[in-house]
Amino acid sequence: MELAHDGPLAIPLWINGRACLTVGNQLFDVVNPVTGVAQHRVPLCGAEESAQALAAARDAAAIWTGLGLSGRQDKLAQLATALEGYSGHFAKLLMADRGVAQADAEAEVVAAVQVLRADKLGQSGVLGLVVGAERPLLAAAKVAPALLAGATVVIKPSPKAPSAAFALCELASRCEFPAGVLNVLHGDGPAIEGLCTAGADALLFAGEEVLRGPVAELAARHATHFVVLN
Repeated sequence: MELAHDGPLAIPLWINGRACLTVGNQLFDVVNPVTGVAQHRVPLCGAEESAQALAAARDAAAIWTGLGLSGRQDKLAQLATALEGYSGHFAKLLMADRGVAQADAEAEVVAAVQVLRADKLGQSGVLGLVVGAERPLLAAAKVAPALLAGATVVIKPSPKAPSAAFALCELASRCEFPAGVLNVLHGDGPAIEGLCTAGADALLFAGEEVLRGPVAELAARHATHFVVLN
């Protein structure tokens, strides 16, 4: 993480296996809803950053699919085990971003580990995943079936709770996921629309019901396949 001008630490993008800074001027404060304190900031990205992240995912597709089903299963199992090992750290991220109780944060980490260890197949292709602010780690982990099917993904977390998704991608890199298989793009509507215009094969959604309609409308506007993850 890097220092933002006159404010808290900024969480960068995660693109092609590394943290990536952007020159965008708009920053969103990640405020703990209990304390009212700004924990971090994230850049509000648009079409340029969306295209960059999706290009990294597209470039990684051949390597990821080339691992075969068993190879991808092994990587997801490694990520699940690593997440379990860093459960306390991830719980603190959830508590800081969302102000949830420790027990609830710890339960979310446990649920995310279980999802990463599931063996069902999901959507394949080069995908965008839009994540809501409620249970953001569990929502991000729901990308596991798509990864198992050979998909490469750009995760667009809620700017209200971005830390867990960024940390999950960083952890995947430590588990030697090929660069570009998992990426993080910050922002709101323009970032989501950018994924559509850059040619995402599908837009996945895991979040609150109130957000589903607007995201689906953006996908429909650009004839991008829209999938709700349960």
